[in-house]
Amino acid sequence: MWKIPQATPSTKALSSVPRYFLWLAGQQKLILTGATVLGIISFLAPAARPYAIGQAIDSGLGNGLTNEIWLWAAVVLGAGLIQVVTGAYGHRLDVLSWLRAALATSRLIGHKVSSAGDAISVELPTGEVVSSVTSDAHRIGDLYFQAARFFGSFATYIVVSFVMFQSSVKLGFVLSIGLPTVAVCLLFLIRPLQKRQEYQREVTGRLTSLGADTVTGLRILRGIGGESVFTARYRDQSRKVENAGISVAKVQANMDGLQTLLPGLFVALFLYLGAHEALTGAITPGQLVTFYGYATFLVWPIQNLIQSVQILTRANVGARRVLKVLAVENNTPDTGSVTSLPTNGVLVDTVSGVRLKPGSFTALVAEDPDVSAAIATRMTRFNDAEEADTPVTFGGTLLRDYAKGPLRETIVLSEATPHIFAGTLRDGLVTRGNRTDAEILEALTVADAHDVLTSLPEGLDSELPEKGRSLSGGQRQRVSLARVLLTRAPYLVLIEPTSAVDAHTESRIGAKMVNYRRGGSTLVVTASPLVLEHADHVVVLGEDDRVAGEGTHASLLHETGPVGALYRSIVGRDLDEVNTVDTSGTTKEVNA
Repeated sequence: MWKIPQATPSTKALSSVPRYFLWLAGQQKLILTGATVLGIISFLAPAARPYAIGQAIDSGLGNGLTNEIWLWAAVVLGAGLIQVVTGAYGHRLDVLSWLRAALATSRLIGHKVSSAGDAISVELPTGEVVSSVTSDAHRIGDLYFQAARFFGSFATYIVVSFVMFQSSVKLGFVLSIGLPTVAVCLLFLIRPLQKRQEYQREVTGRLTSLGADTVTGLRILRGIGGESVFTARYRDQSRKVENAGISVAKVQANMDGLQTLLPGLFVALFLYLGAHEALTGAITPGQLVTFYGYATFLVWPIQNLIQSVQILTRANVGARRVLKVLAVENNTPDTGSVTSLPTNGVLVDTVSGVRLKPGSFTALVAEDPDVSAAIATRMTRFNDAEEADTPVTFGGTLLRDYAKGPLRETIVLSEATPHIFAGTLRDGLVTRGNRTDAEILEALTVADAHDVLTSLPEGLDSELPEKGRSLSGGQRQRVSLARVLLTRAPYLVLIEPTSAVDAHTESRIGAKMVNYRRGGSTLVVTASPLVLEHADHVVVLGEDDRVAGEGTHASLLHETGPVGALYRSIVGRDLDEVNTVDTSGTTKEVNA
């Protein structure tokens, strides 16, 4: 009952901010109901004290020290105890409401980021998404934390106003109308505060994006001498954030000051009117004390109501940003209905004619590496919009007709640019199922990444920083290769998996990878002879980006026709200069 909401809201719930707020409330009905009930009781309990004190004063002035005074004293004590108990348990529920709303929002954003593909980075800057989790989700949680205080304050105001009207219509009217008037005056500052908060949120998101981009590209910036330029840009954006924060603080400070000043002036005026009523005999001394107590007490609920409006304003700004993230359309929506994938199907790109047969280690070679990479990517279904005119089939069925979950389990893509996540090396390598240390070490050996393991002080349990910054480019690539090999996917598509390693390493990886993937289906995009010589089958793309010829590396090298000439021009650009290396480490000349 107290778990974080698991359900994903319907499209209807994401259509507007109010609908989203209602959906979050619906996920924790019992918690909000309990918090509201306890909040009302904890606010009404102290409201009983001025009334009891006033009754005790009138009783003492009229009858002296009697049991009635002790009775009202017990009421004051009981009200205090009730406030303590309901306040403590109510606060726990308030915090739980905050956690559930904030974490549910963060979870939805995380799910959207992980499922939307690269569409999320195309539509929104990174800083916008990060700020939605670190800032907006918390502001939305604040709304539910404040809910019990809002309803408690509102209920207390109604009850106290009713009680005061029973004693004095004049003072009851002044009190019930005067304090809300003060609140309305303060609400005029809400609109400019909201606008400034929106601008602050926008410039903060830009600063986060700029900072993330600068840190990521710091090595490149140093290489081109652009550090000072980007530092200046970050400084300028920081100043905008600072100025926006100051602008918000000015309005907030004015509001906070007026929240103290205006109610204070009102209480002074109300005390004057009450004293005049007591002197004329319209009210008793005890009622004067009660009215003064209520006048000072009601400042607290009114301030809570004003604070609720401020929190609602901030939550509204945050929710609009969150819904903007959640509204990003998925590149590959899970619209397929076929859940059973063939175990020995042929993966076919129908436009280019590239085919990956079951149990084959196939290499794809093209004059333009971007073309071969694009074909490999669409053979794993990563962008339906871009691939609408280039259908891919698997076992005779279109990829988009398969359910995405089983499809991702069967066909796995490793792109050219490796990304290593922060955490232990073990956690970064094992992304699917459980793998023993022996299995992990085997994959690292195939990827020739044993040097990574030996360079880390705690081996597999060593912590890697964000994006694996402590590793070289070649090490990151080899760790990424070991990671994808550990998925044991039936069909594996690799784009330039050895482009950042030296010739000796590349040759060893090529030989070991073929043996490791024996029995599985593997497509490798590469133009390296050191990998191609180990492939079972090589596919060559022509100038029209379609299959021009096929064969083994050796047969294509000795092909006398146009396909052979094309193949040699691609993989043999440096054959007169570059030596390939066999797995034993000895060099040999390769001649066409």
